[in-house]
Amino acid sequence: MTALIAGGGVAGAAVACLLGPEALLVEREAAAHDKICGEFISTEAQGYLARLGLDVQALGAAPIDGVRLVHGDRMASAPLPFRGYGLTRRTLDAALLDRAARRGAQVLRGHAVRGVLASGSGADGLDVVGHGKLPGNAVFLATGKHDLRGVRRILARTPEDLVGLKMYFRLRADQAADLAGHVELLLLRGGYAGLQLVEGGTANLCLLLRRADFTAAGSCWPGVQDRLERDAPHLRRRLAGAVALLDRPLSIFRVPYGYVHRPAAADLPGLFRLGDQVAVIPSFTGDGVSMALHTAFAAAAASRVGDATRYHGGMRRDLSGQVTRAGLLLRAGRTAPGLAIQAARAWPGALRWIASMTRVPAAALIEA
Repeated sequence: MTALIAGGGVAGAAVACLLGPEALLVEREAAAHDKICGEFISTEAQGYLARLGLDVQALGAAPIDGVRLVHGDRMASAPLPFRGYGLTRRTLDAALLDRAARRGAQVLRGHAVRGVLASGSGADGLDVVGHGKLPGNAVFLATGKHDLRGVRRILARTPEDLVGLKMYFRLRADQAADLAGHVELLLLRGGYAGLQLVEGGTANLCLLLRRADFTAAGSCWPGVQDRLERDAPHLRRRLAGAVALLDRPLSIFRVPYGYVHRPAAADLPGLFRLGDQVAVIPSFTGDGVSMALHTAFAAAAASRVGDATRYHGGMRRDLSGQVTRAGLLLRAGRTAPGLAIQAARAWPGALRWIASMTRVPAAALIEA
């Protein structure tokens, strides 16, 4: 079998690791780069990565044992039901691609995929800039939140007018020490922000806000940061004396949160969707990496028998529940942040329950 993989993120690189010499992976970026992602590695993700031979602690990941929910000057905190880690996608993706190459997969970097080739039998190749038409017996679509022409995701509704932003900071020593071991979720007007440490003591700040608020802040990072610090005193204290580590933030617009692929007669046989091409969960759950790896392991197994339809049906069963619950929580936090804090304080186990209910179900995890 020749397996062609479009995209070298977590899902695509994991499939390449699993298929080894049978895989040819095409990644449009020529070198490792940062991505707009919360960069939380859950216990499920750790298990899948360990089976690929990767130890996140050895990669320098920062341990995370607790979660704090913050609105204004009010805070609710709880231990996580597992130990998580903070690790940049730059480091994780590079390690996975290196592992794939060591396992015999061919990795083409710096080449864009124009589209998927199809015939009467289904997907049978990729059209790659600089390489032309590459034939294959199975095609894995791992292009993240970016669609390819001809195989775009079919959305049930138009994505909300939301802007996602990400910035790295070097925090002041006392603030970094206080943040260590925790992920902080800050509920904002119409959105939220997440703050955690990753490797090297760097702090990752990801946020989601309405485009109208982004425009009102001048459509620039200094204006956004000023608005955030006015709305969130806790974040203002965290960022006092901090040094921004990027010239400008990473950004994304209109992410289709809540999307879960629904198998249809029009699906191309032999085409396996991975990661965000299967389901998109709000970043605050910290389960995006785990979901990407889950789809990779399931798709690699399904491709051996060529059953893409059954695979997609299985992923819908595995992931729909957690994606739906995460969407409801996102709307609740955005529309009634004060009530969310009140509920979390009144019910000490609420945050742990939320962390458990927005994970890939234990019964669905793919065993060795």
